[in-house]
Amino acid sequence: MNILVINCGSSSLKYQLLDMTGESVVATGVIERIGEELGSITQKSNPDKYPDAKSVEQLPIPNHEAAMRLMVDKLVGEDWGVIDSLRDIDAVGHRVVQGGEDFSAPALVDKGVIRSIQANIPLAPLHNPANLTGIEIALELFHNTPNVAVFDTEFHQTIPQKAFMYPVPMELYTEFKVRKYGFHGTSHKYVTRTAAAHLGKPVDTVNLITVHLGNGCSMAAVEQGKCVDTTMGLTPLAGLMMGTRCGDVDPAIHAFVAKHRQMSLADVDAMLNKQSGLFGVCGMNDMRDIHAARAKGDDAAQLAFEMFAYRVKSTIGAYLAVLGGADAVVFTAGIGENDEDVRALACQDLEGLGIVLDPEKNGAREPGVRTISGRDSRVAVLIVPTDEELEIAQATQAIVNG
Repeated sequence: MNILVINCGSSSLKYQLLDMTGESVVATGVIERIGEELGSITQKSNPDKYPDAKSVEQLPIPNHEAAMRLMVDKLVGEDWGVIDSLRDIDAVGHRVVQGGEDFSAPALVDKGVIRSIQANIPLAPLHNPANLTGIEIALELFHNTPNVAVFDTEFHQTIPQKAFMYPVPMELYTEFKVRKYGFHGTSHKYVTRTAAAHLGKPVDTVNLITVHLGNGCSMAAVEQGKCVDTTMGLTPLAGLMMGTRCGDVDPAIHAFVAKHRQMSLADVDAMLNKQSGLFGVCGMNDMRDIHAARAKGDDAAQLAFEMFAYRVKSTIGAYLAVLGGADAVVFTAGIGENDEDVRALACQDLEGLGIVLDPEKNGAREPGVRTISGRDSRVAVLIVPTDEELEIAQATQAIVNG
């Protein structure tokens, strides 16, 4: 079965075609700067066989329909094509950011699903419209091919009410569904299943703390394979310190800054989303640049690094309390998988909680799932490379097959 995974953003389109017989990537691509004067498409065909070969083309891409048709042309094209026709695609899986309370599992797209995604646009006004556009165009392009929506929020729908409700007037929930939803759920779900397999335990028996650290960051407390808490909230702004997002701050900051800087609430919100986090503290949001600056004695870079790791460390402690203990702490995503310094500082002095890193294992650059905790660590510490596209493809396959 060939499954096309689509992640349609406001000005970009990421796609991956997978052959589910061996769960191998047939082609992967990204289309950027949709709607601008000059856009671009980059595609890798058979990347496992030809990892360094890619097609890069710059051209005007006026809208998402043009982007989707360009994707199709690349997939079936003479030079970089990997399939003979669109009939070779058996199903299409779509990443959808916000499913609200309507979806606790992936769903085969029909008119009702589309209405629900539309109804949840107020909860994700920047993401759901683009996700929905990708679905609607795919339904036109891929005739009689099943389309499946996979929701970032789905994995977090098992969080109990005591953890997802906010202590604000109840009418904000009853009228507007203001509550914690969480995001990165596709990643947290994938690494949960993969970590359980690595530990040799059924997924419904493991207690895990999953730590997704990239430009966007979130953590989840997983009890017996189900999420019981997560750091992101109504929006992806909450929780950990991130590349340009502040994470948890005093909510009165909005009013304070708006008053003293004479800024609108929209401007303050944009500042906290796009000019804060690592970038706000030291002017850099790439951890590699921050490490280089730290090595040169940059105090702001050092502070940003310490603040970032501190948020992770304090949340590990909180989630150990929520779970009453864990089988493993699982690091994933760009920073989580590749940055031994962040992992080391986040786990420093946690011996009393049963977490002990092995410095040599933590510093080794090895591919795949691996254990980096010491022999005397009661809680395993793992690195699990995330694969959200594969998780979406697996979910899509499961829906299509019954």
